[in-house]
Amino acid sequence: MKLPIRIEGIQAILSVKDMAASRAFYVGILGFKEEDWGDDDFTSIRYEGAPCSAIYLCRGAQGQPGTWLWIGFDGDIFDLHDRLKRKGVTIRQPPVNYPFAMELRIEDPDGHVLRFGTDPDESQPFVTL
Repeated sequence: MKLPIRIEGIQAILSVKDMAASRAFYVGILGFKEEDWGDDDFTSIRYEGAPCSAIYLCRGAQGQPGTWLWIGFDGDIFDLHDRLKRKGVTIRQPPVNYPFAMELRIEDPDGHVLRFGTDPDESQPFVTL
């Protein structure tokens, strides 16, 4: 059964302890842009070129610590890994070539895991889960 609606987008809500630390991470390090209406309790961030892929940040009220998010992208995952490592980002898993994606896992200040993934490298062996 299909619902009688048109879905415009699906966004995650992440619980954060310190909005300033989350802004510094998502905006300052990862390069997301914050919406103008955001405040210290609730805001929305999005990456340029991905208009329907916002992440809501909510201070202490919504979401659960340790949420995992998939972020599919087109680019060099090894370069991304190196840049994030140089910026002091916690790397949970360096790039791994799975059959479904080449994946890099990082952690934000609240322990949420961001799974950056791009196309797998068909010329290399795959790691299985």
